[in-house]
Amino acid sequence: MDAAAVADAAGRIAAAMARIIVGKPDTIRLALVAMLAEGHLLVEDVPGVGKTTLAKALARAVDGAVSRVQFTPDLLPGDITGSSVYNRQTSEFEFRPGPVFANVVIADEINRASPKTQSALLECMAEHQVTVDGGTYPLGDPFMVVATQNPVEMDGTYPLPEAQQDRFTVRVSVGYPDPAAELAMLEEHGSTDPLERLRPVTDLRTLRSMIAGVRGLHTAAEVRRYCVEVVGATRRLPEVRLGASPRATLHLLRAARAWAATAGRGYVVPDDVQAVAVPVLAHRLVLGPEGVAARRTPADLVRAAVARVAVPSPPRS
Repeated sequence: MDAAAVADAAGRIAAAMARIIVGKPDTIRLALVAMLAEGHLLVEDVPGVGKTTLAKALARAVDGAVSRVQFTPDLLPGDITGSSVYNRQTSEFEFRPGPVFANVVIADEINRASPKTQSALLECMAEHQVTVDGGTYPLGDPFMVVATQNPVEMDGTYPLPEAQQDRFTVRVSVGYPDPAAELAMLEEHGSTDPLERLRPVTDLRTLRSMIAGVRGLHTAAEVRRYCVEVVGATRRLPEVRLGASPRATLHLLRAARAWAATAGRGYVVPDDVQAVAVPVLAHRLVLGPEGVAARRTPADLVRAAVARVAVPSPPRS
């Protein structure tokens, strides 16, 4: 599938989601970028702004298997991945798959589960497989985790460790709608649940073709070098104790390809890298004492890192 076809299909998905998430086109596009980049999405915001609704709308717009897990302190790893159950008729243990065996897994309020349970998703997100009792089981194709968390109410929560945050390709914040969008939400959603009317606008076969088209998008050596330099700049900032990882460089390139494809362009330019730099890199940075004292946010530091790197010039013909 070429970039124009990817953009057309992505436009249909975005239009379907826009009827549910009113007034947030950039957030919807970034959610699609995470899916097309074969990555995972972390939705972080205050209660009531539509985090779970965004995840459900993305899942329902694609005609694939969808599962939702409400993370709670008593949730166990086996409740997510599945476990071996003894069958008395055959006198053998049988594997019963958990909710992670789906194309889109919604992990609601992921930071309310214990670190042991959170870590059950590490192998799933990185390798698209589950290992239980010595057996390895492949997950769906495509496979995506959409996790939500509330960064304000921290009582009884377990902050995601850096290793887990690094698995998420994109982090987005829905934010409050503007008055016009909020009024439209009241008029359209005041009496019915809009998710009940949402029907799939594409199938898994088309989605796989879209992902393959994004994967093969032309990326010049100068743009790849630009990604490396931007990520490297985050490691040299004095306000940062831990910069972005090499995995972040890979995710940055994939997200830039997806961003370019959703624009209908068959090649990646530095503007695509800059457009996705903050949502891809900011949640991976760990601030040092200087950054905390200066009250700098990770997003500000990513922008500072991008500003330090010279934009590559187009090659001469």
